[in-house]
Amino acid sequence: MGSDTDSRGRVGVVHGEAQPWNWPELTARVKIEQMPYLGSPHIEENSSGATRPWKLRPLGSVLRDKDHGWGPLLWVLYLGFFFVQPVVDHVSLKHWLFDGLGAAIFLVLYWGMFLLERPRVLVHVGGMVLLGVIFVPFNAGACTFFIFAAAMVPFLVDTQTRAIAGLGIIAGIGAIEGFLLHASGWTLFYAAIFPLLIGAGNVFFAERNRMNRKLRRANEEIENLAKVAERERIARDLHDVLGHTLSVITLKSELAGKLIARDPQRAGKEIREVEQISRQALSDVRDAIRGYRSQGLVAELAQAKTTLETAGLTVQCDAATTMKLPAVHESVLSLAVREAVTNVVRHAQAHTCRMRLEQQNGSCRLEIHDDGCGTSNGEGNGLRGMRERVEMLGGTLNRTTEAGTTLSITLPLKEWAPKREGLQN
Repeated sequence: MGSDTDSRGRVGVVHGEAQPWNWPELTARVKIEQMPYLGSPHIEENSSGATRPWKLRPLGSVLRDKDHGWGPLLWVLYLGFFFVQPVVDHVSLKHWLFDGLGAAIFLVLYWGMFLLERPRVLVHVGGMVLLGVIFVPFNAGACTFFIFAAAMVPFLVDTQTRAIAGLGIIAGIGAIEGFLLHASGWTLFYAAIFPLLIGAGNVFFAERNRMNRKLRRANEEIENLAKVAERERIARDLHDVLGHTLSVITLKSELAGKLIARDPQRAGKEIREVEQISRQALSDVRDAIRGYRSQGLVAELAQAKTTLETAGLTVQCDAATTMKLPAVHESVLSLAVREAVTNVVRHAQAHTCRMRLEQQNGSCRLEIHDDGCGTSNGEGNGLRGMRERVEMLGGTLNRTTEAGTTLSITLPLKEWAPKREGLQN
């Protein structure tokens, strides 16, 4: 029994043009760039850095981020502590303008961490620390800049080690400045110790965000692989269903064309059967998309016998029709019979065909043999799909081409129960 020569790699026949799938490439984990902005992943496009360094993201997408959501709008309110001292001390207009300039620079650095596609740690965190160093001598509320820098650094680096090192640097700078300015104990606390405590707590949340992003990415990858597998299944089933049905329709149409002149009644009968087969094909296609096609192995063997006899072959069918098989076994064997008979009609140029179904040693065995011109060509689309189904159930498929072609399928019955859950997964 010959088989189609189509490559098994092209499977996208249900929607759009068929494309080859590279399974190792699909199953490889996509690299996620760690922490490009607070709580939001950026997938590395390529090593050449195709993304522009100052490309902005829409504010709506930032606020819809799954890791922080509306958080940035709430966190920025802590900047109000920077203006407590100017309000209490009734500073001059010049001092207000100076503080306003510092706040404006801070807001640019702060929102840049969220809006930029690729924020820079040294620019944003370093800029906040520099603002703290500049403004603390004039405004003790500038310790807020040290706190913001320490709170954000765990989310902007890719490892806990770097986060801890960054926190140590920020706390050290705040402590050094406090000692040099002979600042009060509270100022020293808010410039060095409190940022360290806030940052240390955020190290945990940053690691959790990294794990959540990896989990979401893995789920998306699994979903994509499931879609690819479903497309493969539909393509394989449509090949088996339509390949067989269209072969029968072609065969009966040719027969009707030859009989229409000398036996119109017989030709009309063949045409009516073509109509019935076409309607059944439509139902089979719908069933294939839903995932269940078979009408039963006994019905499939009977249909196979009719098809072979219509093609002019002598058929011998020896099937244990009382054998009780699981539904999925019966479906796989039915599709195997359909594909095998299609290949006999299309390629074998045989005169006789023998089908045998028997149960032995806790297994069921299906054998289909024809006396045609067996070929040793490589497996085509149909035979490969048949082998995949059989091996999925723990069975074996053997094909020999001596004195015709013999196709033998063996499916274990006792081992089916423990494997069923894995197959469904």
